[in-house]
Amino acid sequence: MAGTPPSSRDPSPQPRRPASSAGRPKRGGLLLGRYELGRLLGHGTFAKVYHARHADTGEAVAIKVLDKEKALRNGLVPHIKREIAILRRVRHPNIVRLYEVMATKSKIYFVMEYVRGGELFARVAKGRLKEDIARRYFQQLISAVGFCHARGVFHRDLKPENLLVDESGDLKVSDFGLSAVADQFHTDGLLHTFCGTPSYVAPEVLARRGYDGAKADIWSCGVILFVLMAGYLPFHDQNLMAMYRKIYRGEFRCPRWFSRDLTSLLNRVLDTNPETRITVAQIMESRWFLKGFRPVRFYVEDDQVHSLADDENEVPDQGPSQPPQPPPPQQEDDGDDSGWESDSSVASCPATLSSEERRRPLGSLTRPVSLNAFDIISFSRGFNLSGLFEERGKEVRFVSAQPMQTIVTKLEEIAKVKSFAVRRKDWRVSLEGTRESEKGPLTIAAEVFELTPSLVVVEVKMKVGDREEYEDFCERELKPGMQNLVHHTASIPDILSDTE
Repeated sequence: MAGTPPSSRDPSPQPRRPASSAGRPKRGGLLLGRYELGRLLGHGTFAKVYHARHADTGEAVAIKVLDKEKALRNGLVPHIKREIAILRRVRHPNIVRLYEVMATKSKIYFVMEYVRGGELFARVAKGRLKEDIARRYFQQLISAVGFCHARGVFHRDLKPENLLVDESGDLKVSDFGLSAVADQFHTDGLLHTFCGTPSYVAPEVLARRGYDGAKADIWSCGVILFVLMAGYLPFHDQNLMAMYRKIYRGEFRCPRWFSRDLTSLLNRVLDTNPETRITVAQIMESRWFLKGFRPVRFYVEDDQVHSLADDENEVPDQGPSQPPQPPPPQQEDDGDDSGWESDSSVASCPATLSSEERRRPLGSLTRPVSLNAFDIISFSRGFNLSGLFEERGKEVRFVSAQPMQTIVTKLEEIAKVKSFAVRRKDWRVSLEGTRESEKGPLTIAAEVFELTPSLVVVEVKMKVGDREEYEDFCERELKPGMQNLVHHTASIPDILSDTE
């Protein structure tokens, strides 16, 4: 089906065929002039997944190829567009990356991260896992799922077949084809689409009376944990209706080798009442979960996800290991289905910096970005049109006549007071908290823009984390600390104020 993940398991090995024999567009022997297409990794009703390699960088990728005619005929285009939007929203070390999306008259191509280790299902099929290994996978799963929920994304088809393991043994959540976002909720605040795999689906989903997407995902995580530790399903029955009855009633028994802490956690996760079922935050506070747990710390810069080591103090050089470079940015889809009929390829995840800029030595500062007339208008309350182009959290902006180095240094001083990790690249500063919450550590981005040769605009906004914690930081630390740098006679209104 359209949501088939780019798995490295090959359920139907076939000899490699020339690209032209399958009707795939090529230019100079390459798929769309960039990718060398390899073996078939897997296929579904509407898609095939191939191993491929970027011709310039040599980076291995997985390419999901969808037949556009079938997608249009079966009304899948809205689902495909939603999946693209979701994958761009949930960039996390434990979620399979979407690099770019391309389309021709007949095909749609998802270029995704290639995960070499295969499906977690293949490992469980050989028998139950050791507790420490199962715990590590579960910790990474919960970190990724909690991240998705904090961004209003609900997977709805979590199972070992949709969890991949890379060569480092880290888990990657894949296949967001059945995912929902918060704006799909009905007026009752619930989802009503029946989807998922019966063995892993929550009882309230089976009841078809509406369900909370986050609570349903947590139930699926509990079933996955049971399978990892037991080697079999908690509610399995050859008779489908009998299995449904077991799920409704929560009838399962933990094996004798389960510890007391694990049994207690599973009883709270596999609670048939979604109102009393444990939350992600509570799972992350449980004794069994916390053993050996290392919170996932990362940051997103230049559209890339970077893991964050405990002793890391600056942005690492990406070097040759970065994902394949997308083509030059083109006009993004505006929601009109006619865009699917274009002959040219389109990139939905364009890089924000060129490869030459990315290789520039750290600390080599360039001239700040200049604001044009449209940017200046957008700073005025009531004329902020930027929301038409990208989602923005609560922002603080102000104008200053101070040297840019003074502004950046002051931001770094304020960050250290709150024990934030500081990352700097040119005139951009990232402040990263260490306190974990359901929404992850607070991360704040600050950037300096040139307004005139003597004036600059400083923009500070929350990227990730808890909104209340961010607002508290702005009121108690940021605004008092930066007050002396504000150019009070500036003509732009609402200086040092939260934009609406």
